[in-house]
Amino acid sequence: MFQAIPYEGTRQEQFESVLGQLRALVHDESNTIANLANASALLGHFLPDVNWSGFYLYDGTELVLGPFQGLPACIRIPLGRGVCGTAAAERRTLVIDDVHAFPGHIACDAASNSEIVIPLIKNEKLIGVLDVDSPLKGRFDHEDRVFLEEFTSILVSSL
Repeated sequence: MFQAIPYEGTRQEQFESVLGQLRALVHDESNTIANLANASALLGHFLPDVNWSGFYLYDGTELVLGPFQGLPACIRIPLGRGVCGTAAAERRTLVIDDVHAFPGHIACDAASNSEIVIPLIKNEKLIGVLDVDSPLKGRFDHEDRVFLEEFTSILVSSL
């Protein structure tokens, strides 16, 4: 049973607590959708100043909406388009302080102003991306990036 807890301590201690919760959630569970759904719920509960957290899954052609927390979102994103499609095509994390300044940004939620996208890669194959949006410009920093890259690493190992 999952129990929501207050996250206390330093930011790093809070990150470690969430990573421990993720490890427990995905332990002995191999269902991709279940693990992605729990992961998006965990991030939605934990991350302050975030209006969308979730996954787009690569279907061999494009990214398709997967489990998420937030308002309804764009369903399909071509590789190389927008922040998600660019991160997927380039297979690298993108931290965007102002999405409105990003060429080709896809506005699924008009309230989003900053974004971080981490590709999900296993055995050199693209699985999809983790996408987290915020209404605040400059919301995501280096510590968020390191945390979310570790978060996705744990998650990918369960998929």
